Amino acid sequence: MAPAPGRPTRTTHETRLDEGRDDVAVRDEWAIACRDIAGRRRELTVFVSNDRVVLVAPPGEAAVLAPLDVGRLRAALRDAVVTVASSGENDDG
Repeated sequence: MAPAPGRPTRTTHETRLDEGRDDVAVRDEWAIACRDIAGRRRELTVFVSNDRVVLVAPPGEAAVLAPLDVGRLRAALRDAVVTVASSGENDDG
């Protein structure tokens, strides 16, 4: 299913924490299309780690964003901050 126009692509990754156990860590991740300085298609990735928002750029490249993609990056960062805030509320209870 394609993302709604103006929205970043969101995926959820599950990672097994220990070989012998059933514990699984879930990580939300948002991908934003961009281009590098040479015009090749690339992605910016946003995810949450230890109550921090992480922005991963194309390795060794600059990310060139069209105006619509800037809006998608903004939406992904907002969603990641909401995720951090809600996980902090859950930890306090």
